[in-house]
Amino acid sequence: MKLGIIADTHLDRITRELVELMAGPFKDVEMVLHAGDITEIDILRAFNGKEMMAVCGNMDSPAVRKQLPPQRTFLAGKFRIGLIHGWGSPHGIEERIQRGFEGVDCIVYGHTHTPSVNKRGSILFFNPGTFGSGFLSGKNSFGVLDIGDTISGQIFYL
Repeated sequence: MKLGIIADTHLDRITRELVELMAGPFKDVEMVLHAGDITEIDILRAFNGKEMMAVCGNMDSPAVRKQLPPQRTFLAGKFRIGLIHGWGSPHGIEERIQRGFEGVDCIVYGHTHTPSVNKRGSILFFNPGTFGSGFLSGKNSFGVLDIGDTISGQIFYL
């Protein structure tokens, strides 16, 4: 099973890059996860045709915050995955977000705009970076989680 992971799009409309992501790298994923800062709810239409799970972030419009929860937990294969945006300083973010989840194997998050694949104890922390505004990292990115007997993640840059 492959999950397409995106966060921090910070868009007010569907862009050519989002359309190309769905036609290319996300073409064969079974589900798309968006870890918040979608900005406007219409952006989620770009993922039509795929199972979609998203959470709201700190920069999302009231419409997004009304429709999406701040965090979710779900099963993908035999793994429990937590999905959250995150908040505050990038320093210590993994410790802060972990407190909100119990019994998860992986936590997908955003907020920092910095891609990260990091195993802490038994939990894989996965941040795809920013798809729509690489002002902190300098590059736009997304990720893919591969789920089988194990769970692993990879970051890709535009």
